Amino acid sequence: MVTLCLAGWGTRFWAWLIDILLIGLPVSALSERLPPTWQVTVAPGLLSISLSSVVLFLYWTLLEGYRGQSIGKMALNIRVTDRGGEEIGFAAAAVESFGKAFLLVPDCLIAWLAMPGSKQRLFNRVSRTIVIETQEREEPEGVTYVKSEE
Repeated sequence: MVTLCLAGWGTRFWAWLIDILLIGLPVSALSERLPPTWQVTVAPGLLSISLSSVVLFLYWTLLEGYRGQSIGKMALNIRVTDRGGEEIGFAAAAVESFGKAFLLVPDCLIAWLAMPGSKQRLFNRVSRTIVIETQEREEPEGVTYVKSEE
């Protein structure tokens, strides 16, 4: 039997914020210097299509599809997996990332209202993914690390 500890909303928020600060803000600053045709935002808060959201979508899809973690998730020791704790691949990462890149507000609101306590966004449910806490230390074969109860 596998035991997975679902990551809380607070930890997930801080991981998201780290990604926004490292990737989203620099791209947003760059996009302000581009011609107006590159500056497209549709219904801010509901649907966001901008250079930043496209770059963040690609960033999350590639990193989470490759190893289950963006830089923010690495920093906070959380990971995106399938429901069994296995890697998700690029297709599931693209579906999961679409919600947080383009539809974050409705993605979260629908999840909080329709699936309370599940610790999943709507697009986590659609992509059949979860976000779990993880120990980033690679354990040598035959060795198990245990946290003390201090």
